Amino acid sequence: MLKTGLNIAHFKEHVKIIEEETVEYFQRWGDSGEKNLFEALSELIILTASSCLHGKEIRGMLNEHVAQLYADLDGGFSHEAWLLPGWLPLPSFRKRDQAHREIKSIFFKVIQKRRQSEETVDDILQTLIDATYKDGRPLNDDEISGMLIGLLLAGQHTSSTTSAWLGFFLAKDEALQERCHAELRAVCGDGMQPDFDQARRISHYLEYTGTSLTTAGGYTIPAGHQVCVSPTVNHRLQDTWVDRMEFSPDRYLNDNPAAGEKFAYVPFGAGRHRCIGENFAYVQIKTIWSTLLRMYHFDLVDGYFPTINYTTMIHTPHNPVIRYTRRDQGAARS
Repeated sequence: MLKTGLNIAHFKEHVKIIEEETVEYFQRWGDSGEKNLFEALSELIILTASSCLHGKEIRGMLNEHVAQLYADLDGGFSHEAWLLPGWLPLPSFRKRDQAHREIKSIFFKVIQKRRQSEETVDDILQTLIDATYKDGRPLNDDEISGMLIGLLLAGQHTSSTTSAWLGFFLAKDEALQERCHAELRAVCGDGMQPDFDQARRISHYLEYTGTSLTTAGGYTIPAGHQVCVSPTVNHRLQDTWVDRMEFSPDRYLNDNPAAGEKFAYVPFGAGRHRCIGENFAYVQIKTIWSTLLRMYHFDLVDGYFPTINYTTMIHTPHNPVIRYTRRDQGAARS
Protein backbone atom coordinates (compact mmCIF):
# COMPACT_ATOMS: atom_id res chain seq x y z
CA MET A 1 0.00 0.00 0.00
CA LEU A 2 2.67 2.49 1.06
CA LYS A 3 5.17 1.20 -1.49
CA THR A 4 3.00 2.56 -4.29
CA GLY A 5 3.62 6.06 -2.95
CA LEU A 6 7.37 5.53 -2.59
CA ASN A 7 8.31 5.27 -6.25
CA ILE A 8 10.85 6.82 -8.61
CA ALA A 9 8.37 9.35 -9.98
CA HIS A 10 7.87 10.72 -6.48
CA PHE A 11 11.58 10.52 -5.61
CA LYS A 12 12.36 12.77 -8.58
CA GLU A 13 10.09 15.41 -7.07
CA HIS A 14 11.45 14.80 -3.58
CA VAL A 15 15.02 15.79 -4.51
CA LYS A 16 13.95 19.34 -5.36
CA ILE A 17 11.71 19.60 -2.29
CA ILE A 18 14.44 18.40 0.07
CA GLU A 19 17.06 20.70 -1.47
CA GLU A 20 14.79 23.73 -1.09
CA GLU A 21 13.95 22.83 2.52
CA THR A 22 17.65 22.39 3.32
CA VAL A 23 18.70 25.72 1.81
CA GLU A 24 15.88 27.55 3.58
CA TYR A 25 16.59 25.92 6.95
CA PHE A 26 20.34 26.54 6.97
CA GLN A 27 20.11 30.17 5.90
CA ARG A 28 19.66 30.88 9.61
CA TRP A 29 23.18 29.59 10.28
CA GLY A 30 24.79 32.55 8.55
CA ASP A 31 28.30 32.50 7.08
CA SER A 32 30.21 30.84 9.92
CA GLY A 33 29.90 29.63 13.47
CA GLU A 34 29.45 26.58 15.67
CA LYS A 35 26.09 24.83 15.92
CA ASN A 36 24.47 21.64 17.19
CA LEU A 37 24.45 19.56 14.00
CA PHE A 38 22.32 16.71 15.32
CA GLU A 39 19.61 19.07 16.57
CA ALA A 40 19.49 20.89 13.23
CA LEU A 41 19.37 17.70 11.18
CA SER A 42 16.68 16.20 13.41
CA GLU A 43 14.46 19.21 12.73
CA LEU A 44 15.29 19.20 9.03
CA ILE A 45 14.55 15.48 8.66
CA ILE A 46 11.07 16.08 10.10
CA LEU A 47 10.46 19.02 7.75
CA THR A 48 11.67 17.26 4.62
CA ALA A 49 9.85 14.03 5.43
CA SER A 50 6.63 15.92 6.06
CA SER A 51 6.98 17.89 2.82
CA CYS A 52 7.61 14.75 0.79
CA LEU A 53 5.41 12.20 2.50
CA HIS A 54 2.55 14.10 4.11
CA GLY A 55 1.67 16.74 1.58
CA LYS A 56 1.57 20.51 1.59
CA GLU A 57 -1.37 20.82 3.99
CA ILE A 58 0.32 19.03 6.87
CA ARG A 59 3.74 20.56 6.13
CA GLY A 60 2.10 23.99 6.30
CA MET A 61 0.91 23.24 9.84
CA LEU A 62 4.36 22.51 11.25
CA ASN A 63 4.67 25.36 13.74
CA GLU A 64 6.44 25.45 17.12
CA HIS A 65 3.51 23.82 18.92
CA VAL A 66 3.34 20.91 16.48
CA ALA A 67 7.13 20.59 16.63
CA GLN A 68 6.86 20.21 20.41
CA LEU A 69 4.18 17.55 19.96
CA TYR A 70 6.53 15.64 17.68
CA ALA A 71 9.28 15.99 20.29
CA ASP A 72 6.97 14.61 23.00
CA LEU A 73 5.95 11.74 20.76
CA ASP A 74 9.58 11.14 19.96
CA GLY A 75 10.31 11.00 23.68
CA GLY A 76 8.30 7.80 23.80
CA PHE A 77 11.08 6.02 21.90
CA SER A 78 13.00 5.09 25.03
CA HIS A 79 14.43 2.01 26.67
CA GLU A 80 11.53 2.10 29.14
CA ALA A 81 9.01 1.91 26.31
CA TRP A 82 10.48 -1.40 25.16
CA LEU A 83 10.65 -2.93 28.61
CA LEU A 84 7.62 -1.58 30.51
CA PRO A 85 3.84 -1.62 29.90
CA GLY A 86 2.68 1.41 27.94
CA TRP A 87 -0.03 2.24 30.47
CA LEU A 88 2.39 3.08 33.29
CA PRO A 89 1.93 6.74 34.40
CA LEU A 90 5.48 7.80 33.58
CA PRO A 91 5.89 11.47 32.55
CA SER A 92 7.37 10.55 29.16
CA PHE A 93 4.54 8.07 28.52
CA ARG A 94 1.88 10.64 29.41
CA LYS A 95 3.43 13.27 27.14
CA ARG A 96 3.74 10.71 24.35
CA ASP A 97 0.10 9.67 24.58
CA GLN A 98 -1.18 13.25 24.78
CA ALA A 99 0.94 14.25 21.78
CA HIS A 100 -0.35 11.24 19.86
CA ARG A 101 -3.95 12.29 20.45
CA GLU A 102 -3.32 15.91 19.47
CA ILE A 103 -1.39 15.07 16.31
CA LYS A 104 -4.10 12.65 15.22
CA SER A 105 -6.69 15.36 15.77
CA ILE A 106 -4.72 17.69 13.51
CA PHE A 107 -4.39 15.01 10.86
CA PHE A 108 -8.11 14.22 11.02
CA LYS A 109 -8.92 17.77 9.94
CA VAL A 110 -6.50 17.60 7.02
CA ILE A 111 -7.79 14.19 5.92
CA GLN A 112 -11.41 15.32 6.03
CA LYS A 113 -10.59 18.49 4.10
CA ARG A 114 -8.75 16.46 1.44
CA ARG A 115 -11.66 14.02 1.15
CA GLN A 116 -14.02 16.94 0.50
CA SER A 117 -11.71 18.57 -2.02
CA GLU A 118 -12.04 17.88 -5.72
CA GLU A 119 -8.36 18.68 -6.25
CA THR A 120 -6.20 15.78 -7.45
CA VAL A 121 -2.93 15.62 -5.50
CA ASP A 122 -0.19 13.07 -6.13
CA ASP A 123 1.21 12.38 -2.66
CA ILE A 124 1.23 9.75 0.08
CA LEU A 125 -1.83 11.22 1.79
CA GLN A 126 -3.86 10.83 -1.39
CA THR A 127 -2.44 7.34 -1.88
CA LEU A 128 -3.74 6.32 1.55
CA ILE A 129 -7.13 7.97 1.01
CA ASP A 130 -7.58 6.14 -2.30
CA ALA A 131 -6.23 2.80 -1.05
CA THR A 132 -8.37 -0.19 -0.14
CA TYR A 133 -7.78 -3.47 1.63
CA LYS A 134 -8.04 -6.78 -0.25
CA ASP A 135 -11.72 -6.99 0.68
CA GLY A 136 -12.36 -3.57 -0.88
CA ARG A 137 -12.71 -1.67 2.40
CA PRO A 138 -11.14 1.82 2.34
CA LEU A 139 -8.93 3.05 5.16
CA ASN A 140 -10.66 5.11 7.82
CA ASP A 141 -9.30 8.40 9.14
CA ASP A 142 -7.81 6.80 12.25
CA GLU A 143 -5.86 4.29 10.18
CA ILE A 144 -4.61 6.94 7.77
CA SER A 145 -3.47 9.29 10.55
CA GLY A 146 -1.69 6.42 12.29
CA MET A 147 0.19 5.56 9.11
CA LEU A 148 1.12 9.20 8.57
CA ILE A 149 2.60 9.37 12.06
CA GLY A 150 4.41 6.08 11.51
CA LEU A 151 5.82 7.27 8.19
CA LEU A 152 7.25 10.39 9.78
CA LEU A 153 8.77 8.84 12.88
CA ALA A 154 9.84 5.45 11.51
CA GLY A 155 12.95 6.83 9.83
CA GLN A 156 13.43 10.06 11.75
CA HIS A 157 15.83 8.67 14.36
CA THR A 158 17.93 6.62 11.99
CA SER A 159 18.17 9.25 9.24
CA SER A 160 18.98 12.16 11.57
CA THR A 161 21.53 10.11 13.50
CA THR A 162 23.18 8.76 10.35
CA SER A 163 23.26 12.25 8.82
CA ALA A 164 24.85 13.73 11.93
CA TRP A 165 27.54 11.06 12.24
CA LEU A 166 28.28 11.46 8.54
CA GLY A 167 28.86 15.17 9.09
CA PHE A 168 31.39 14.57 11.84
CA PHE A 169 33.26 11.92 9.86
CA LEU A 170 33.51 14.35 6.94
CA ALA A 171 34.66 17.13 9.26
CA LYS A 172 37.29 14.79 10.68
CA ASP A 173 38.63 13.77 7.26
CA GLU A 174 39.46 16.92 5.27
CA ALA A 175 40.58 14.97 2.21
CA LEU A 176 37.37 12.94 2.05
CA GLN A 177 35.24 16.05 2.47
CA GLU A 178 36.97 17.76 -0.43
CA ARG A 179 36.71 14.64 -2.59
CA CYS A 180 32.98 14.68 -1.97
CA HIS A 181 32.77 18.36 -2.87
CA ALA A 182 34.75 17.71 -6.06
CA GLU A 183 32.50 14.79 -6.96
CA LEU A 184 29.43 16.99 -6.56
CA ARG A 185 30.90 19.51 -8.97
CA ALA A 186 31.88 16.78 -11.45
CA VAL A 187 28.48 15.07 -11.37
CA CYS A 188 26.18 18.08 -11.03
CA GLY A 189 28.13 20.87 -12.71
CA ASP A 190 29.06 24.27 -11.31
CA GLY A 191 25.59 24.84 -9.83
CA MET A 192 26.00 21.61 -7.81
CA GLN A 193 22.25 21.15 -7.50
CA PRO A 194 21.56 17.44 -8.15
CA ASP A 195 18.44 16.03 -9.71
CA PHE A 196 17.33 12.49 -8.90
CA ASP A 197 19.48 10.77 -11.53
CA GLN A 198 22.57 12.72 -10.49
CA ALA A 199 21.93 12.02 -6.80
CA ARG A 200 21.96 8.31 -7.59
CA ARG A 201 25.41 8.68 -9.17
CA ILE A 202 26.96 10.41 -6.15
CA SER A 203 28.96 7.68 -4.49
CA HIS A 204 31.83 8.37 -2.14
CA TYR A 205 30.24 9.35 1.11
CA LEU A 206 26.62 8.26 1.03
CA GLU A 207 26.85 4.58 0.19
CA TYR A 208 27.80 3.91 3.75
CA THR A 209 25.07 4.92 4.64
CA GLY A 210 11.25 -21.93 9.80
CA THR A 211 9.32 -25.22 9.42
CA SER A 212 11.85 -27.52 11.03
CA LEU A 213 14.73 -27.49 13.49
CA THR A 214 17.69 -25.46 12.27
CA THR A 215 21.24 -25.40 13.58
CA ALA A 216 23.33 -22.24 13.20
CA GLY A 217 26.66 -21.56 14.83
CA GLY A 218 26.19 -24.59 17.04
CA TYR A 219 22.84 -23.36 18.38
CA THR A 220 19.60 -25.27 17.79
CA ILE A 221 16.67 -23.08 16.76
CA PRO A 222 13.29 -24.78 17.30
CA ALA A 223 10.60 -24.52 14.65
CA GLY A 224 8.53 -21.35 14.93
CA HIS A 225 11.10 -19.46 17.01
CA GLN A 226 12.31 -16.05 15.90
CA VAL A 227 15.95 -15.10 15.44
CA CYS A 228 17.03 -11.47 15.65
CA VAL A 229 20.12 -10.16 13.89
CA SER A 230 22.11 -7.28 15.34
CA PRO A 231 23.34 -4.98 12.54
CA THR A 232 25.92 -3.57 14.97
CA VAL A 233 27.52 -7.00 15.34
CA ASN A 234 26.79 -8.15 11.79
CA HIS A 235 28.56 -5.16 10.25
CA ARG A 236 31.70 -5.76 12.31
CA LEU A 237 32.32 -9.44 11.61
CA GLN A 238 36.05 -9.78 11.00
CA ASP A 239 35.65 -12.65 8.52
CA THR A 240 33.51 -10.42 6.27
CA TRP A 241 34.73 -6.85 6.64
CA VAL A 242 38.24 -5.47 6.12
CA ASP A 243 39.18 -2.70 8.59
CA ARG A 244 35.81 -3.35 10.19
CA MET A 245 36.11 -0.64 12.85
CA GLU A 246 37.10 2.12 10.41
CA PHE A 247 34.88 4.63 8.59
CA SER A 248 35.79 3.70 5.03
CA PRO A 249 33.12 4.55 2.43
CA ASP A 250 35.58 3.60 -0.32
CA ARG A 251 34.98 -0.03 0.58
CA TYR A 252 31.71 0.14 -1.37
CA LEU A 253 33.10 1.66 -4.56
CA ASN A 254 34.61 -1.45 -6.09
CA ASP A 255 33.78 -5.06 -5.27
CA ASN A 256 31.17 -5.48 -2.58
CA PRO A 257 33.11 -6.72 0.46
CA ALA A 258 30.12 -8.88 1.36
CA ALA A 259 29.62 -10.35 -2.12
CA GLY A 260 28.12 -13.80 -1.94
CA GLU A 261 26.85 -13.28 1.59
CA LYS A 262 23.21 -12.31 1.20
CA PHE A 263 22.66 -10.86 4.65
CA ALA A 264 26.12 -9.51 5.47
CA TYR A 265 24.96 -5.91 5.05
CA VAL A 266 21.53 -5.27 6.60
CA PRO A 267 21.16 -1.57 7.51
CA PHE A 268 17.51 -1.72 6.43
CA GLY A 269 16.76 -5.28 7.43
CA ALA A 270 16.13 -8.04 4.93
CA GLY A 271 13.53 -10.31 3.44
CA ARG A 272 9.83 -9.56 3.62
CA HIS A 273 10.39 -7.18 6.54
CA ARG A 274 12.98 -5.06 4.74
CA CYS A 275 12.33 -1.36 5.36
CA ILE A 276 10.06 0.09 2.66
CA GLY A 277 11.60 3.52 3.24
CA GLU A 278 15.15 2.50 2.27
CA ASN A 279 15.21 4.29 -1.08
CA PHE A 280 13.60 7.41 0.35
CA ALA A 281 16.21 7.46 3.13
CA TYR A 282 19.04 7.39 0.59
CA VAL A 283 17.39 10.15 -1.45
CA GLN A 284 16.84 12.24 1.66
CA ILE A 285 20.33 11.91 3.15
CA LYS A 286 22.13 12.26 -0.17
CA THR A 287 20.20 15.40 -1.10
CA ILE A 288 20.66 17.02 2.31
CA TRP A 289 24.41 16.43 2.37
CA SER A 290 24.87 17.32 -1.29
CA THR A 291 23.27 20.66 -0.45
CA LEU A 292 25.21 21.17 2.78
CA LEU A 293 28.57 20.46 1.14
CA ARG A 294 27.67 22.95 -1.57
CA MET A 295 26.95 25.57 1.09
CA TYR A 296 29.53 24.95 3.82
CA HIS A 297 32.92 23.59 4.73
CA PHE A 298 32.87 21.72 8.05
CA ASP A 299 35.49 21.28 10.77
CA LEU A 300 35.61 19.66 14.18
CA VAL A 301 35.55 22.12 17.08
CA ASP A 302 39.07 22.09 18.54
CA GLY A 303 39.54 18.57 17.22
CA TYR A 304 36.64 17.14 19.24
CA PHE A 305 34.97 14.11 17.63
CA PRO A 306 31.75 13.22 19.46
CA THR A 307 31.62 10.24 21.75
CA ILE A 308 28.68 7.86 21.49
CA ASN A 309 25.55 8.59 23.50
CA TYR A 310 24.40 5.14 24.58
CA THR A 311 21.41 6.47 26.55
CA THR A 312 19.35 6.87 23.36
CA MET A 313 17.69 4.00 21.48
CA ILE A 314 19.59 4.99 18.34
CA HIS A 315 23.14 5.83 19.43
CA THR A 316 23.49 9.54 18.77
CA PRO A 317 26.63 11.71 18.93
CA HIS A 318 27.27 13.27 22.35
CA ASN A 319 27.75 17.06 22.37
CA PRO A 320 27.32 17.22 18.57
CA VAL A 321 28.57 20.76 17.91
CA ILE A 322 30.30 21.33 14.57
CA ARG A 323 32.19 24.30 13.11
CA TYR A 324 31.20 25.57 9.67
CA THR A 325 32.25 28.21 7.16
CA ARG A 326 30.23 29.18 4.10
CA ARG A 327 31.89 28.23 0.83
CA ASP A 328 32.22 30.55 -2.16
CA GLN A 329 28.87 32.35 -2.48
CA GLY A 330 28.86 31.56 -6.18
CA ALA A 331 28.61 27.86 -5.39
CA ALA A 332 25.53 28.16 -3.19
CA ARG A 333 22.12 29.32 -4.19
CA SER A 334 20.80 32.08 -1.98
